[in-house]
Amino acid sequence: MYILMHMSNQIEFRHLNYFQTVAKELHFRKAAEKLFITQPALSRQIKQLEEYVGVELFKRDKRNVSLTKAGEYLLKESQFLFDHLGFIKDNIRHIAKGDEGEIRIGFVGSAMQSVIPSLLKKINKDSPGIHFVLTELTNQDQVDKIRNDQLDLGFIRTMRLPEGLKKLDVFEETFCLVLPKSHSISSGNFKNISDLKEESFILFSSQYSHGYYDKIMSIFEDQGFTPKVAHESVHANTIFRLVENELGIGIVPSSLKQGFDLNIKFIDLKKIPQRTTLSAIWKEESRNPILGKVIRILG
Repeated sequence: MYILMHMSNQIEFRHLNYFQTVAKELHFRKAAEKLFITQPALSRQIKQLEEYVGVELFKRDKRNVSLTKAGEYLLKESQFLFDHLGFIKDNIRHIAKGDEGEIRIGFVGSAMQSVIPSLLKKINKDSPGIHFVLTELTNQDQVDKIRNDQLDLGFIRTMRLPEGLKKLDVFEETFCLVLPKSHSISSGNFKNISDLKEESFILFSSQYSHGYYDKIMSIFEDQGFTPKVAHESVHANTIFRLVENELGIGIVPSSLKQGFDLNIKFIDLKKIPQRTTLSAIWKEESRNPILGKVIRILG
């Protein structure tokens, strides 16, 4: 099998596979061991590739191996190529079985409570031959995987998106406090968040979404204090388990009140102005024909 990349039609996939392994290991002996070939044979393959493209892909000296700028570019593009090839192979299998094909969806945990189940029901009713691959991921991981053709559609908390990605806001909601069931504060006696300024808080980390984290911080700023953040996580279940064990209290999107059977309680924060938005994102130049159908159902 051969590949054209504005280079030479003599480049084979094995050359790119060897290149990727060296690029990730940055060590020819270790890469050769992983590939089950000899180090001299691997060096020859890399030399052939460099001759084909007409530039050096690695900087080498007696102690170190590193990628050149051209090598960094080829690593990124070859990864995209292999990811897309894997998707094509999976889709071929589904189509051969009579399915329409596959769509890969990433999501933050709250999307499974608020949006995804109803979306899947609508799609299954309209197009039962679509195969879904669902993966819970952080906001940034979804963005990266969509850009690298490892996901088709993502559900994230609003953040600034890089060029080439499109966004559709699909769900807006309020926040709620999460407390251990034994906590003295309840819906009946709760007044405002400033009453809890001496508490330790357990929050979604900034890795979950910088924009989301800043919005949570603005809730505390409006109440005139900076919270003591005891723990951070990117998973709601982790936050809830820590709250259940009385290691702090949390603030989460209201949709996360459903689906957990733990010794915790929720207090809606309806009077605060902050809202959080769940958005669907996808690659503008996606070649998955099923994606358009899903976006139309969402819209």
